[in-house]
Amino acid sequence: MKQHTLKESFTLSSVGLHTGLFVTATFLPAPADTGICLRRVDLPNRPCHRALADYVSATERGTVLEHGKWKISTVEHALSALYAIGVDNCIIEVDGPEMPILDGSARLFVREIQRVGRLEQEAEQQVFVVREPIEYISEHGNRLRIEPCDHYEVDVTIAFNSNILREQHATLCNLADYPKEVASARTFCFVREIEPLLRVGLIKGGDLKNALVIYETEMSQEGMDYFCDKLGQPHMDATKLGYLSPLNYLNEPARHKLLDVIGDISLLGMRLQGRIIAVKPGHTFNTQCVRRLRNRILSE
Repeated sequence: MKQHTLKESFTLSSVGLHTGLFVTATFLPAPADTGICLRRVDLPNRPCHRALADYVSATERGTVLEHGKWKISTVEHALSALYAIGVDNCIIEVDGPEMPILDGSARLFVREIQRVGRLEQEAEQQVFVVREPIEYISEHGNRLRIEPCDHYEVDVTIAFNSNILREQHATLCNLADYPKEVASARTFCFVREIEPLLRVGLIKGGDLKNALVIYETEMSQEGMDYFCDKLGQPHMDATKLGYLSPLNYLNEPARHKLLDVIGDISLLGMRLQGRIIAVKPGHTFNTQCVRRLRNRILSE
């Protein structure tokens, strides 16, 4: 298969989830063998590096890439969209420390990639073909298994200690189905996780438009009012548990985790031919596995 880049550039802007800063990202065509590179245009000398597992520095609430003063957070949604639509070479110019969160999914990235289209290049894709099963398991029950397959496929199972979100499953058998079946799945979190972060001034760009928020433990109406005020949302009934906004898919959390897996696995720096089975995936475990796999490939 030949490599592809974008036919033309496009720009997307929104707040960043964590800083609350208004951020603009411009996606530019790039020569063959460039890979996916991110450039901080707001920093002296406009540092630019490839999106590789080598540069992962943090994974608390998203994947963070860092090298010296070059640091960009929440890269996984854009990377997921580029990989799924088949863009091998692209330079992303960002004017802040994180990617725009947009609606918390990959939908708008996909829309713009499809709008401008792809351009085939002369060079062949670099592809890691899985010849035998490769498996990584953590002491916390996270599991990533990659099996031989004649195409790229992802199977994800998530499980939480939650009355509302327990175990969910999602599968993508064909990347061509990504725009319809995966791209609109939003990042999700629990009220119990974000309330303390809001109280100390973190996730300044978060609201119910860019995240699927799960309310599972009843709080006082006063507490709910405070929570809504911090998110800039109308007050809600504190006695009504569940998702605080309508679902795009019945298993939207699992589909978003699948979206994240694709983005994190793309940090391998090449295409992958194989079936990925992820159980309880998360950015920390995903990127640790990708780094180990990348080191294994490079040492062969």
